[in-house]
Amino acid sequence: MEITRILDAALRKAAAVWITSPGHEPRLVHAHWRDDALWVITGGSEQQVPGLSEGAQVTVTVRSPSTHSHLIDAPAVARLTEPDEETTQALKTARLNTKPEWEAVYRLEFSA
Repeated sequence: MEITRILDAALRKAAAVWITSPGHEPRLVHAHWRDDALWVITGGSEQQVPGLSEGAQVTVTVRSPSTHSHLIDAPAVARLTEPDEETTQALKTARLNTKPEWEAVYRLEFSA
């Protein structure tokens, strides 16, 4: 799926999205849109996302920030990654209400 203007605009405003992994119920997670990918931190003091692993095919559901109604579903591939220092700081800054401590960082990539 191409990163459409709708998806890009929705993810720029979303602080949380629903992620559905095969065989698992949708899970609301904090996420950060950066560099045309959705970054998700898991484990530690952060959310657990069953089924999220390297290479997992997931569905990202974004809701409208104004009406909270369903906006778009987009397929993505999870990539386990080590973020650079700038991305690490952006992930920490995005979590204003807590001190994030995570075990894993996933970059969810949308097909071009």
